[in-house]
Amino acid sequence: MPSVALRSLLLAACLCVLAAATPAPKPQPNANPVAPRDPLITPSTVEYHPSRTWKRPRDILSDLDGDVSSILGGLGSDIPSYVASGIPNFFQGFPTGDAVKSSLGLNDADLAALPTQVLNIDPYANFTSQGWNVRFHGNVYKQPNTSNATLEKLANDLFIYGTQLSSLPESQQAQARNLTAEIFVVQQGNVNVSTIHLEPSDSQGSSGQPGGGGAETATGGTQDIQLPYNTTAEGDFDVFVPIASNGLTNGNETQSVQRLNTYVGGATLGNGTAYLVPNEGLTVISDIDDILRITKIYEPEQGLLNSFARPFTPWENMPSIYQNWSTSLPNMHFHYLTTTPEQVTRNYMQFIYATYPGGSFDTRPLNFSNIAATLSIRKFLLTKIFETFPQRKFILVADTSNSDVMKDYPAMATEFPGQVQCIFLRNTTGTDPGDKFPYDTSGFKGLNQKSYMFFLNADDLTNLDIANGQCYNQSIPQNVTFSYQGLPDGLSDTTSINGSANGSSSAGVPMASVQTGLTFFAFVSAVFWQLL
Repeated sequence: MPSVALRSLLLAACLCVLAAATPAPKPQPNANPVAPRDPLITPSTVEYHPSRTWKRPRDILSDLDGDVSSILGGLGSDIPSYVASGIPNFFQGFPTGDAVKSSLGLNDADLAALPTQVLNIDPYANFTSQGWNVRFHGNVYKQPNTSNATLEKLANDLFIYGTQLSSLPESQQAQARNLTAEIFVVQQGNVNVSTIHLEPSDSQGSSGQPGGGGAETATGGTQDIQLPYNTTAEGDFDVFVPIASNGLTNGNETQSVQRLNTYVGGATLGNGTAYLVPNEGLTVISDIDDILRITKIYEPEQGLLNSFARPFTPWENMPSIYQNWSTSLPNMHFHYLTTTPEQVTRNYMQFIYATYPGGSFDTRPLNFSNIAATLSIRKFLLTKIFETFPQRKFILVADTSNSDVMKDYPAMATEFPGQVQCIFLRNTTGTDPGDKFPYDTSGFKGLNQKSYMFFLNADDLTNLDIANGQCYNQSIPQNVTFSYQGLPDGLSDTTSINGSANGSSSAGVPMASVQTGLTFFAFVSAVFWQLL
């Protein structure tokens, strides 16, 4: 491995060569359905495709005129896939099934002796003319008995970057070992999820915060149900199941969320909470990383430590913002949607329920396992919940470091007119110099400015009339160019949303210069990874 001095020298040389070869941008003025059973099962309102991989257009870097992939390929095979894809996502390539058995030296007899466990992800439920339908989803797996020494080696080799586990505080070492154990599990394909018991839950989450905002104690719903399908090859299950009312309030007769505790039989783990969401009202769909917690996913060393070792920490005062929304906005339901893979879901849910209002949850199922699939999963899950609640309005919250968010959020406003109440995006490039990834704001062109806002601090979200669709704080300059932004060397277009907020009426730099800047960015990112 090159020394620090050598790495610095090589990097400087690369930068000098690139600087000499890269033409300067033009100066800009003022630049700144389910089979019948007993009891009768009714079809879901949402299609269920347990193993489909949804495709999307190529991402930013693959759209360049220049052959960026050949540049990256010339630097070796150790470059993380997210660099070549233009997205900062180190949650890729987690081992599953036989790979886990092999890496831990397990045989079939060892595995058969282990208890079955279930990741029961907190579901939402919608109401139709047939009654309440609960979307049960999660994963069935077995947890090997792995020694601390093995967990530490796996953590050092795979998840802890730039340091050794032994150098971290004991609490962080323990968290890294626990998370590594959660990742190295063996999924159980083509098995039955067994019986799920439902019973009323009180109106408060375990953290004492309002569950889903204004949730009320359910008046009924006690029953046992069984899922109509076995798990997929990856151990996943995801299906809407009609349940008996047994005293529950109809979804068209209440404005409050009702909660049901859900317990999976025959599993050592498998408890969760179902959120029965009324037909009308407001639903917050929120990302988590770098909007609800400090992750710095765009800085690999910090992102890995923050995700695998350090305690989850809220970003600014977002908990109080969400708490205020849960009590001040009418008919609120919170849904947390993260593209984090299932294996690390419990850490995220524990953090949310200790810090934010309770709500339903979505993560990335295991059949969405590569970069292309990862880029499609958010849109797939967004479409599912929009179609499930066609009379509700949605508040979408995330940050600019996710390229899928930057495409999918404005797309929902276009594809589901009248359903997107607000879009709030934290501009991480504006507050964190470590975020060097460009983002594309072109999807917002044509949207009503009062329906979206790019913001810098959590307090920017205060004093907004969200219930009436006023989502833009006019004191927060936007400077949206409807093109690529956050590029190096001032290559971003500087035209603002109102044409003159930053004192410029510039039409922006030529696309060739933008492409040059993206090539430069991708190349330097790759060089960094080769030298580290």
